[in-house]
Amino acid sequence: QVQVMESGGGSVQSGGSLRLSCAASGFIYRDYLMGWFRQAPGKEREGVAVIDSDGRRNYALSVKGRFTIFRDNAKNTLTLQMNSLKPEDTAMYYCAASRTNRWWLLSPPEFGYWGQGTQVTVSS
Repeated sequence: QVQVMESGGGSVQSGGSLRLSCAASGFIYRDYLMGWFRQAPGKEREGVAVIDSDGRRNYALSVKGRFTIFRDNAKNTLTLQMNSLKPEDTAMYYCAASRTNRWWLLSPPEFGYWGQGTQVTVSS
């Protein structure tokens, strides 16, 4: 069966770093756009970063220059390196996969496979 599983969340102080990981199985990983999304309490789920199988990336403006997304197609894994974390980065972070050909998408409705999420909390 299809599985998408995040790990690496935790609590960190402002200015700190975290690395989130995602392991995927049950589908042809290299055929999918992969992305990280987040949802803070009382907020809509928003796209953070996406990366296609060729390594093309798109980032939300709020994280550009601080976060880096990368993938390993041989290991079916996805990573989000988060640096210079801010309290406003506090959210549940989700790994997701999409079959879309539009590699730039940061839109949750376009993604069909989702993990359960991993919590990131950034204190001031």
